Amino acid sequence: MKFFYFLVIGGMMIFSCGAKQPETLGIHNGRLTDCPGRPNCVSSQASGQESIVAPFQYQGGRQMAFKRLKKAAASLKRTKIVTETDNYLHIECKSAIMGFVDDLEFYFPKEKIIHVRSASRLGYSDFNVNRKRIERLRKLFAEK
Repeated sequence: MKFFYFLVIGGMMIFSCGAKQPETLGIHNGRLTDCPGRPNCVSSQASGQESIVAPFQYQGGRQMAFKRLKKAAASLKRTKIVTETDNYLHIECKSAIMGFVDDLEFYFPKEKIIHVRSASRLGYSDFNVNRKRIERLRKLFAEK
């Protein structure tokens, strides 16, 4: 029985390290990539009700909001900024135990909102980890 658990955990660790960054990330025609139809992704631009989450809102200038968001995201453990432009931010978030990677994206259109997308690279369900991450960041962003 111990051998079985070893195989399962070992296999999960191999797959978590092998997950490549999706090529579809980023902004396409003014939108973040849609969620893939699995319950391991949330987005403020999602087409399905189960994946929708509200965009962030802010007052003041975009640069100040961008700095506040980066500071809030940096306060989360196991995060790494991968891509940063004047209107887009891509962050990788690793899980504590298995090292699974989630992609967290923010898009700053001309309006005073920030579109957000958080998706697991592997698996089917994420037990609402991505939704909880977004809501935690929303709270941290509002406090800054």
